[in-house]
Amino acid sequence: MRYDNLIQPDNEQAATLIHITDKGRFETWLALQSDAARTAIKAQKFEGNANDIAILPGDKPGEWSVVAGVSDAAVPGVWHLAKAADSLPEGTYRLADYDAGDAMLGWILGQYRYHEYLSEPKLMGPRVLLVREPARISLANLQAAATALVRDLVNRPAGDLGPNALEAEAKRIAKSHKADVIVTAGEALETGYPLIHAVGKAAMREHAPRLIELEWGDPRHPRIAIVGKGITFDTGGLDIKPASGMRLMKKDMGGAAHALALAELIMAAHLPVRLHMLVAAAENSIAGNAMRPGDIIKSRKGISVEIDNTDAEGRLVLADALTKAIQDKAALIIDFATLTGAARVALGPDLPAMFSNDESVANAMLAASQAASDPLWRMPLWAPYMEMLDSDIADTSNSGGAFAGAVTAALFLQKFVPDDVPWVHLDTFAWRPTSKPGRPKGGEALGLRAVFRYLTETYPVG
Repeated sequence: MRYDNLIQPDNEQAATLIHITDKGRFETWLALQSDAARTAIKAQKFEGNANDIAILPGDKPGEWSVVAGVSDAAVPGVWHLAKAADSLPEGTYRLADYDAGDAMLGWILGQYRYHEYLSEPKLMGPRVLLVREPARISLANLQAAATALVRDLVNRPAGDLGPNALEAEAKRIAKSHKADVIVTAGEALETGYPLIHAVGKAAMREHAPRLIELEWGDPRHPRIAIVGKGITFDTGGLDIKPASGMRLMKKDMGGAAHALALAELIMAAHLPVRLHMLVAAAENSIAGNAMRPGDIIKSRKGISVEIDNTDAEGRLVLADALTKAIQDKAALIIDFATLTGAARVALGPDLPAMFSNDESVANAMLAASQAASDPLWRMPLWAPYMEMLDSDIADTSNSGGAFAGAVTAALFLQKFVPDDVPWVHLDTFAWRPTSKPGRPKGGEALGLRAVFRYLTETYPVG
């Protein structure tokens, strides 16, 4: 689906009007309407509630307009127009005495559909919104396309999206923006990135593990690393997951999807950075050569890791990727990962858990998440819990046990990042279990716009 034609400048084209109100302003607005409009509103039981819409009759045959309820008409929220965009028929619309603002994004994403595997998808024509803020259209289009990319990749079944498909996606993005892609696989991966190799070595040859790197930008600009966990399917390894836990594990590459989408956003926006994207891609499968509980593997950094649980594999692949980012002199590292169920127990599906070793970066990231209406929640790198990762026979264990799972996972990653390099770790869900306007059930970008907002504020263009 195209996302670059759903918002267009208002040049007085013919269009259907959309009136905006909310619960508190509804009665005042209603009093100004015609008798026919009030009758239609009463018949449709419209009372100005958020996400409700009603059709109003026009003065001439065939003419009509819309009234849409939002949570607060004084502040154009991202999702204010998403329900209208989803519900209204194909056509061109304009807002009556109202600037769309951030709601442009919701208008576009309200029309998102994933129908790659439907034999007879229910396709609708575009609903185009005319706006008086043409300078904001490009950003809305870019963010909508990036969000859709995350959703598409996460929604795709693992049989059709292995590490090879993530590599192909990285190369597609790189070609569009004249970036370079380096892929490490096979023997070079085994010797250079032993933790990534160990996690993915039991997969079939077509889904062999690899490290995918993308480089872009002026080398004189600040070097930032975006790292993504790309476990394209997670059986749990020999510590096999139950069926209920495995059902959604096609989404365990959600971190990689975020990294790819953010990389494309950064390049499309021409941010003045030297971008280094790293996707650690593997399938955590079961075979005779799978890594075993009790195995000890030396990481790229030289830290030996005892495998306490083969289902704690995401942190392993990230550890080698983080080490490479450090070795390549990253000035800032941000990683995305669907890392722990413990983060979801603590914060639910909507809030990515954010960990950081830098107070100023953490505070700026949280502020950006609020400004972008893409919330994050900071969690502690609680140093006393580091002892939970102790091993009797190796430098560290890969699992901290039953308590504070999201924290100990982040503490494990912290072992691979020096204190003087600002680092942000996002433990995101990448999935929406129930539908909301503009946010259908399925793969979801959570934390993507927050990080992009932070980067645009930290590294402004021009």
